[in-house]
Parts: sequence; structure tokens; C-alpha cells
Amino acid sequence: MVIIGSKIRQRVPPNSLFPIKFHHSSSKKQGSSFLIFLFFYLHVYLLPLCPSPFSLSHFTRCLSLKLVDKMANSASGMAVNDECKLKFLELKAKRNYRYIIFKINEAIQQVTVEKVGNPGDSYEDFTSSLPLDECRYAVYDFDFTTDENCQKSKIFFVAWAPDTSKVRSKMVYASSKDRFKRELDGIQVELQATDPSEMSLDIVKARAI
Repeated sequence: MVIIGSKIRQRVPPNSLFPIKFHHSSSKKQGSSFLIFLFFYLHVYLLPLCPSPFSLSHFTRCLSLKLVDKMANSASGMAVNDECKLKFLELKAKRNYRYIIFKINEAIQQVTVEKVGNPGDSYEDFTSSLPLDECRYAVYDFDFTTDENCQKSKIFFVAWAPDTSKVRSKMVYASSKDRFKRELDGIQVELQATDPSEMSLDIVKARAI
């Protein structure tokens, strides 16, 4: 913005972040309004986002990161059906189930319970319940014996994304995983598998001990 005589001429770059137009009349009043607006905008919206010292490069970078983060949050993370949390609490506290398999229902934009396993079910029963060509989440209550001959158990979270599943399904499950895991308080080990060999019983035992 350049002051020439009693008039204000505004220079606005093509990609300016402040594309505000001023009329040549009432220049002093408009100039004051612009300064007040600029001060308010910087101090309320931008300075909390940017490190010191403040610079235009910091400003543009921080603003871009904030916009990208907002878009990512809105595009990813399915809602979690209440039954998922209730069933998980029953598995963790009461051990009513050996495993739970969860499925994303895109029609209602929620993660839902697809299947639960009886306490006496084996690990093979669990792995055979996972579809060969579709993604799933699952939790498994794994019992094991330590080298000191102590009986223990750990709750595994399994992110199942077979190579034969659709690319879009893999993306949806991957983008929603962290949010879903946060709803399941008590996960101790995470496994990510694209093939049954990546979640074999030997691997589970090695991760548990």
C-alpha cells in the first residue's frame, strides 16, 4: 500500500492472502480500518500458529499446514459405533470373547462389530474368520506363558489389509485406524498384516513376550 498525496493506492499481488480493495475516497478512514483489520487478523488468527520471529514465509507455511490438516481430518476417520466399545470392554474386563472382528460400514460411515469369538475359540478360528479379499480391524485376547512360567495375556489389535483387497478399501481403513484405536483403551500390541504369514501364531508369540 503506497500513500500518494491524500489518496491510497493499494498494490495487491495476484496471489495475495489479503485481496481487499479500497476506494480512493475517504482514504484516511479506510487506511485506519485496514490497519486495525490487519492487526486483529495477525494477532488472533496467525501469530498463535507461527514460530518466532514472524515472517511471511512462516505465515504461508503455517497457514498451508493448517488447511491441509483440516482437510485430512474431514476426509478420514469413520465414526465408531457404540457396540464396538461395549464389546471391547467386555473382552477386556470380563473376557467374554476371545476375539472381535470389526468392519467399516460405508453406508452409515461407521466402524461396526461384524463377529465375536467364543472364549474357547483358537487362534486358527480367529484367522479363518478374516476375509481373504477384504480389509478388517480385529482384536484378539492372546494367552501365553512367559519364560518364568507365568500365565499372562495381551490384547492384540490387528489391521488386516490383504493384497487382494480393493485400493480404496485399504485407504479408508488406513486413514481411520488411529482414530478407531483411540476408542479401544487397553490395546497392548498392534499387528499390521497383508498376508496370513505376517500374523502367524509364532509372530504373535514373539510380539507378546
